[in-house]
Amino acid sequence: MEHPFWKAKFLLDSAKDLQRIRDSGIEEVWIDADKGLDVPDGSAAVSQEQVAAEVEQLLVAEVDAKPVSTSLEEEVKRAQKLCARSKDAVVAMFGEVRMGHAIDAERVVELVDEITASVMRNPDAMISLARLKTSDEYTYMHSVAVCALMIALARQLGLSDEQVREAGVAGLLHDIGKMMIPDTILNKPGKLTDAEFNTMRDHPMAGLKLLKDNRDISAIVLDVCLHHHEKVDGSGYPHHLVGEQISLFAKMGAVCDVYDAITSNRPYKSGWDPAESIRKMAEWSKGHFDQAVFQAFVKSVGIYPTGSLVRLESGRLGIVMEQHATSLLTPRVKVFFMAKSKTPIPQQIIDLAKLVGREKIVGREAPEDWNFPRLEELWSGLPSKNGSYFG
Repeated sequence: MEHPFWKAKFLLDSAKDLQRIRDSGIEEVWIDADKGLDVPDGSAAVSQEQVAAEVEQLLVAEVDAKPVSTSLEEEVKRAQKLCARSKDAVVAMFGEVRMGHAIDAERVVELVDEITASVMRNPDAMISLARLKTSDEYTYMHSVAVCALMIALARQLGLSDEQVREAGVAGLLHDIGKMMIPDTILNKPGKLTDAEFNTMRDHPMAGLKLLKDNRDISAIVLDVCLHHHEKVDGSGYPHHLVGEQISLFAKMGAVCDVYDAITSNRPYKSGWDPAESIRKMAEWSKGHFDQAVFQAFVKSVGIYPTGSLVRLESGRLGIVMEQHATSLLTPRVKVFFMAKSKTPIPQQIIDLAKLVGREKIVGREAPEDWNFPRLEELWSGLPSKNGSYFG
């Protein structure tokens, strides 16, 4: 009866309470296995030290499983290295497939878990960096980007940890069938002929054939690989599925695939600004995307995603740095230019959530209209591939 707690029955889920038990002189405890974790089957009575050791292991495991959130600036440095490793891993995996070897599912899951951890620490960093790909690395980095987007979307939809992982694997492998498409078509700088376009449209079926005999690849992954080009109005391919005939994960794949495709530089066109891309997708959404999935996607990346050029009510231009946890309209913005005078101003990061009623975004801006060819270094801190962000 002698113990330091205000009640005798409680869930032991904190390291502080564990230490208080150790320090209290309590010699034994009862475990209600209907309400919490039991000792291993067949175990005899165990000592306080044994119980404490097991509980401590569980607490440590729980802490390790939940990455601590980090700032954009901090996570960008990690995500940059992760993007490089991920690209190399995808190039190697896809190369193995081209040579007729099976996908190593264990390697895929390890990579997805790394990307998941980065997204959980700060989703804006990995998602935005993966978008910054050159046209010649598009096929491989597109898979990494869609993986990160699928993970963020799955978490926004409240899916289980296992489903989040499945979504990530599906994103990483959704375009595996393109390994069966000739490079002359994949990387063609001009418009595809009808015959070439039909060949390109074969990649979902080609992907299914590559993955279907691998026992470690789930039905969810196969479904996304086959159906990420379906549209809710039935105009997609390969099976012209309509509405609820399309699975949740395939609907997710469709949104994530399109967003990364239109924001990325391709051999035949430059990528659109992230905010412009969201606006375009909203125009297409009724026939192309499931509305609930698209709305969740917008919540996961923002109406003005990281990297978007925006105009503030004050007339300042800024680049979106990071999303607000609960408001789509009040991200952190780095201002750097005055629109009216067309002159640079001292760079300053402002949190619009703290300036409600005094400052707000009044619209998106096209970087090319202002001769800002590349703005990556403003939000990422990484050197621009095209020199200065001012033309």
